[in-house]
Amino acid sequence: MFPLQAQYQFIDEVLEYKPAPGQFINKEPWGVPSSAASIEGTITGALCLGAYGGYVVFRFEEPVVNHSDHPFGVDFIIFGNATSSFSEPASVWVMKDENKNGQPDGTWYQLAGSDYFFSSTHHQYEVTYFNPGTDYASDVPWVDNLGGTGFVYTNDAHTQPYYPLHALFPDIYPDEYTLRGTRIEGFLDDSNPGFINSYPRAFGYADNQVRGTEPYNVPDNPYTSDVENAGGDGFDISWAVNPQGEYVDLDTIHFVKVQTAMVGDAGWLGEISSEITGAVKVEPDPLLSGVTDLIVIKDLPHEITTSPYQLEALAFQNGRVQWDAELQWDASLDGAHVDEDMLLHLTGSGELTLTVSRADNPNVSACVTVNVNLQDDPVYADAVAEKEPLLYPNPAGSYIRIQTPGVAQIEIFNAKGEKALEQLHYTYDQHISLEGLPAGLYLVRIHQKGVVSHIKLLKN
Repeated sequence: MFPLQAQYQFIDEVLEYKPAPGQFINKEPWGVPSSAASIEGTITGALCLGAYGGYVVFRFEEPVVNHSDHPFGVDFIIFGNATSSFSEPASVWVMKDENKNGQPDGTWYQLAGSDYFFSSTHHQYEVTYFNPGTDYASDVPWVDNLGGTGFVYTNDAHTQPYYPLHALFPDIYPDEYTLRGTRIEGFLDDSNPGFINSYPRAFGYADNQVRGTEPYNVPDNPYTSDVENAGGDGFDISWAVNPQGEYVDLDTIHFVKVQTAMVGDAGWLGEISSEITGAVKVEPDPLLSGVTDLIVIKDLPHEITTSPYQLEALAFQNGRVQWDAELQWDASLDGAHVDEDMLLHLTGSGELTLTVSRADNPNVSACVTVNVNLQDDPVYADAVAEKEPLLYPNPAGSYIRIQTPGVAQIEIFNAKGEKALEQLHYTYDQHISLEGLPAGLYLVRIHQKGVVSHIKLLKN
């Protein structure tokens, strides 16, 4: 069995390590200068980048070629310590040594991942951290260039100072420093405060997917969620964009930068802070292939409480956005539909499954399920209050219709108070059959978003 060094082309040299404050900073094994060297020549190192903006710059022994025969287009793989329910995504940037001086002093191009073009992503984002000035763990305050403020909070498990110590990191100003990059929103799920989840991004971020098995230079398909090969996070140089967000074509790159991309706190798990354990170059293998088309829907909240609601979805091919792709939406909830501007229109509450697909290839699709609760939406409540349900014909024969402003529960009771008919998800002007009900007087109860109406009905 060959040693790992003979099998794989690992990181050859870390050129810069500039962490943001965090629970692992100033502490072995993850957050001291020697931690940076631990990711050289292996994929089992231990390097923490700290909170948003912390980064590491490294190079492989040889340049990374954007090779057409690399499986799924993946040119290199970065490994972290993500789990299936806890991702700490980091953005990845690449640089070509255009002046051939061996230094990363040229132009950085970001590899645009699945969240890059969403409206919630902030480009040219800056955070300034302030040293609380204690020799023990103290919350580290920060401000950003959007007017936001916050703290990198301490926890009982890590009692050392979280702001990088000047003795360890002399290039970081001891009072305050600013980190710049791209911030993504991510999906930090705090519905269970006892164990907060941070769900993986679709593709294009480090410390995002779990590790697989050897050989570690055989990538997973980044366009599926399956862990079939090495796991970790594969990157295609073809995803590179310039500062204007336009795709560029790079044949080769020499330097890689990995930078924590989220701002967030996970309670007792600490701040969102990317960890890197190593990276490896991919070898050509034209026989390994798979689907390279997918659609990514921007994360929805646990509950939608307003209508209309703005959706976002992007179609990708080989990791590049297909801006001209026509998308078609299907909504499972009665009365719900998505218009051409991706506005979701709702008429009532319940569980909603949204499916979006390419018009030219319906097999390329994505779906998401969310709970809809318009109960507390004042616009919706006003609409219900302003418009009383209208039942017709009355007297009725074999059917009735009811005009309601949204989805309703309909119950029909006979003169003895017995329930004769029920329809749980009634939508506007839908046909209700009265076949089988004897002639007589009935009471129709219409229950909609906390508003109950009663209408007497005479059936001939």
